[in-house]
Amino acid sequence: MTEMYITLGSNDLDRSRRFYDPVMRALGAEFAFEYEGMTFAYKFADGFLVWITKPQNEKAAEPGNGHTAGLFTASPASVDAAHAAALANGGSDEGAPGPRPIYGPDFYGAYARDPDGNKMSFVTSIKPAD
Repeated sequence: MTEMYITLGSNDLDRSRRFYDPVMRALGAEFAFEYEGMTFAYKFADGFLVWITKPQNEKAAEPGNGHTAGLFTASPASVDAAHAAALANGGSDEGAPGPRPIYGPDFYGAYARDPDGNKMSFVTSIKPAD
């Protein structure tokens, strides 16, 4: 079991839930638990958690400049599905699915922002064409 997690801020937990449920399902994560009105989490098979939460200091959630949550998945089809789910549920496009040779010959990914502006990448490894 991994002890790693990431927390992404939200100003509207209901809106975030509508966004993240299909995105996380496409990545193979399951809804794990919720502390109503405060936070909820998704869990990947290896134990990695993605928390969506209202800031505890009660100020507005704001995305960081240069921050990207990298969410790895098993296949290009999962990357494609997560990106499509993000766009269909209130997210915005930051880069369509496809190979990114700048990051290496096996890198396949897509980029999106959630409704609060948090940037994420959906990534997998592919074999280069013969």
